[in-house]
Amino acid sequence: MLAHVSHIAPDTGVRDTGSPGLRSDAASNRRRLLEAARALFVSRGLDVPMATIARHAGVGVATLYRRFPTREALVTEVFSDEFAVCSAIVDDALADDDAWRAFRRTIETVCASQTQDREFNDALLSPFPDALGFERELPRIGEGFAEVVQRAKAAGRLREDFDVSDLSLVFLANRGVIGDPATAPAASRRLVAHLLRSFEAGRAEPARPLPPPAPLGPGRLPRTSGG
Repeated sequence: MLAHVSHIAPDTGVRDTGSPGLRSDAASNRRRLLEAARALFVSRGLDVPMATIARHAGVGVATLYRRFPTREALVTEVFSDEFAVCSAIVDDALADDDAWRAFRRTIETVCASQTQDREFNDALLSPFPDALGFERELPRIGEGFAEVVQRAKAAGRLREDFDVSDLSLVFLANRGVIGDPATAPAASRRLVAHLLRSFEAGRAEPARPLPPPAPLGPGRLPRTSGG
């Protein structure tokens, strides 16, 4: 499913979207900056100093600011493809007229993508400062997830005490089982199967009530009133 929306370079995870008019050295500098920024954003957070990014890329700070005048521009460029993937997952789910299938496939697809792109997984699950890059995209994705959850509840297929913030718990749990690339896909699929079974309503035995959802920090998936 992800192939039609993702243009991530297979060796680095960073798009090569440099302008065709760039000289070869300028294009090389731009790519090194994106690679260094991606690695540092994931390992040290989005507030890593711009000078540190330039140093890791082997270029001067002035070169960095010529290519990316603001931190927001750099963050947006580094992670724009992955947010496009998330948006596509949400859009596909909202277009599905089977509410439970949409909910199930949303979780399955996001968790499968985590096994393929664990660096972005860490960035997506960390708080994004409001000023950086995706203040419009993140709410749209979160609202889409919330709609998928509400539709599954309305169809009577998802237990009523499931909260949209529980999706963050699912993705965090999935991250915990994908440490070994050789076993990550199988481990992720099995975990997701267990979780989906526990979320489904209308099973033979009534499900025990869930504990209340944990408070969310900034940048997490939103909660909706009424769960």
